[in-house]
Amino acid sequence: MKIPGSGLFAGVDFGGTKIGVVIADAHGKIVAEGVIPTEPQAGPAQAVERTNCLLDALCHELSVEILAIGVGLPGLVDHEAGRIIFLPNLPEQWRGFSISTAFASFSQRPVFLLNDARMATLGEFTFGKGSGSQDMLFVTVGTGIGGGLVLDGKLRLGAFGAAGELGHHTIVPDGPVCGCGNRGCLETLVSGPTLAAAGRALMQDGRAPKLRELVEDDPAKVNATRMANAAAEGDGAIAQAIRVAADYLGVGIANAVTITAVRNVIIGGGLSMLGDLLVEPVCQQIRKRVQMFPADVVHVSCSSLGEKCGALGGVALAVQEYSRPTHSVSV
Repeated sequence: MKIPGSGLFAGVDFGGTKIGVVIADAHGKIVAEGVIPTEPQAGPAQAVERTNCLLDALCHELSVEILAIGVGLPGLVDHEAGRIIFLPNLPEQWRGFSISTAFASFSQRPVFLLNDARMATLGEFTFGKGSGSQDMLFVTVGTGIGGGLVLDGKLRLGAFGAAGELGHHTIVPDGPVCGCGNRGCLETLVSGPTLAAAGRALMQDGRAPKLRELVEDDPAKVNATRMANAAAEGDGAIAQAIRVAADYLGVGIANAVTITAVRNVIIGGGLSMLGDLLVEPVCQQIRKRVQMFPADVVHVSCSSLGEKCGALGGVALAVQEYSRPTHSVSV
């Protein structure tokens, strides 16, 4: 791929509650960034208009122009047609919306579309710890679980752009019902909401005194960060709840490693802040369960890009596609 020698690109990371935007050069150096609420009930056209207003304001403030925009969305997208197929956490009115066309009509710039987890994978692969790798599994662990797969130095999308969708393979047959319609998906066992629910239950049972103190007896304040702090201060039941979730994640990742033979696993998303509380159990499960080749070649770490991984993936997507002679949207 020929990298533009100069010029700036924008990455837009749509979420259920907020939209993150960065403007960066072709090497991922951020020069401006911003966040706005998604306001999903107002519809996709309004969200696109407000996002473009933010981009225009950032460009005006810096007196710069952007060459292309990469956009990530949390669901199934037709990246070739630039159209939303299904976003499970956004209202039905978002389905079928031609979001690339809407962006281009406001911005007058090329716009390229991808699932948010695959876009974050591209960001980590291009600008983060995956840079220079030939194979990489990226796993986002937050409200749900997403992922992306790099093999032979390329991001692999598969049919429907869904390759690497780690959160929706079965871990517990006939387990909890998942939003996708299956039962026992990894996402039903490991996520921010699932972990917080376990923490609230332990607190209400009187088994998490440190957590109760940290959240000032307010169950609504229970989150992964406060649970990690409570575990560090001696809440053994909270530490065990985190360990159970981490072990399930490790089983899911070990399955993916066995199938793909990747040597680099990078964990991103909100729960990556747990650090070694996630990484160590995942490593142990990989060593325990991957038997077809030496498991000690597999390296597990947390993302170096943090919450900007998705938006920087949009920059990487924009650079990659803008550099193609025809501005094709295939990855």
